[in-house]
Amino acid sequence: MTMTMLMALDPMALVRSLPGNVAQGLIWGIMALGVYITFRILDFADLTVDGSLATGGAVAVMLIQGGMHPALSLIFAFLAGMAAGFVTGFLHTALGIPGILASILTQISLYSVNLGIMGKANQSMGIGQKGLVASARYVTADNSYIFFIGLILGCLVLVAVVYWLFGTELGASIRATGCNPQMASAQGINTNFCKVIALMISNGLVGLCGGVYAQYQGAADVNAGRGAIVIGLAAVIISEVIFGKFYAGKKIAFAYTLAAVFVGAILYYIAYALVMWLGIDSDYMKLFSAVVVTCFLAAPYLKGKYLVRRRMAK
Repeated sequence: MTMTMLMALDPMALVRSLPGNVAQGLIWGIMALGVYITFRILDFADLTVDGSLATGGAVAVMLIQGGMHPALSLIFAFLAGMAAGFVTGFLHTALGIPGILASILTQISLYSVNLGIMGKANQSMGIGQKGLVASARYVTADNSYIFFIGLILGCLVLVAVVYWLFGTELGASIRATGCNPQMASAQGINTNFCKVIALMISNGLVGLCGGVYAQYQGAADVNAGRGAIVIGLAAVIISEVIFGKFYAGKKIAFAYTLAAVFVGAILYYIAYALVMWLGIDSDYMKLFSAVVVTCFLAAPYLKGKYLVRRRMAK
């Protein structure tokens, strides 16, 4: 990019886009929370996300079109996501299909399921629909602060619920299964059951995110979840790399970790906005997402390798 092009950029255009990107970051943070459960807690490579997010959106939009209140439709979006997670868990535990392959099979199947739910590739309800939990028009409204406060409180409630859940006996069993399944099984834990439950909870959150995001956009699309797993991983990895040292060793470190996932999603979307503001072709945004995830995944390894070399040099 030449100096002339840089000088022509309007900084205020970037500033004006930030509220919308923060809102999207908070919404996609719900999905990232689900990804964290499978990726970090369960140690399961779950690609169902790309399909279950679109399923949640499709279910929410079709129910709203049918006259259901938008808030109530999110419950069914969550349940639809749980159903998708159950299928992946069943394929993996009952049929012995490797986890990543089981999730890919479910993801592919959900494309047809989502088309069946909507009847076509996309369905619109308009952002002017009354009673929406989230909408792009709320971002620019005079009382937009109410929307952001409500969205933040909703995210904090989710963090509190997940934190409580993983403090229960079931949650501890899931964490033990992800940490060491052989040892967990030796202690009498039904690891297959725990895997299925964790996948259902994870994809339930992803479906919930899909429902909220569909309301925010005013439409559901069969391709809405394409590449969602990359965004979720980006949010998780960014939060760990940047904020990991701040809550390490603290008594409620797990709660901090869950909340930091939302901050990671916001930072990702701010970086996304910056790239778009610089005039980068939108066709390269998937590449940008992959590069971001790669960099943050590699950062801890490269840092550790560098420190080892320094110690050896001394």
